Amino acid sequence: MQEKASEGNPMRRIFIDKVVINIGTGSEPQPQANAKRLLEIISGEKPADEISRKRNPAFKISQGQKIGAFVTLRRQKAIDIAKRLLEAADNRVKERSITNNSLSFGINEYIDISGVKYDPKIGMLGMNVSVSFKRPGMRVGTRKRRRAYVHKSHSVIKPEEIKDFLVKQFNVNIV
Repeated sequence: MQEKASEGNPMRRIFIDKVVINIGTGSEPQPQANAKRLLEIISGEKPADEISRKRNPAFKISQGQKIGAFVTLRRQKAIDIAKRLLEAADNRVKERSITNNSLSFGINEYIDISGVKYDPKIGMLGMNVSVSFKRPGMRVGTRKRRRAYVHKSHSVIKPEEIKDFLVKQFNVNIV
């Protein structure tokens, strides 16, 4: 009975909040430049540098060093790129990659993405994709003025609801 009531309630809808595409490159500057160039080709946005928070001598990484690149997309661009990236993953997502409010998956080779061709200067790179989900009305918990409490039942989107959303909206197979 509660499921039927929630289907008609527009505040229980789920939508994509943001998509973050990340490429880890290590401490070398040339792969860093290649990753930023690739992310700009894929997303059409200017990527940011991922900065190390800790020193790791085993990987020759010092604190504050550039170790990757990422780009964050929101609104309609996020929906469009999510479709392309899910198609690159053959519209298949592992069940364990879906958690509360998010979905994470990887792409081994960027040439799998539709509309992107191989560039010998960039080489072959893979990437991690994180998709965050949200419900309408969540802004009241994060805005600056007149912030209000958002109950856990509204702020937490269960994996089952995300699976249903992915199957309906993007025709994704959960394996």
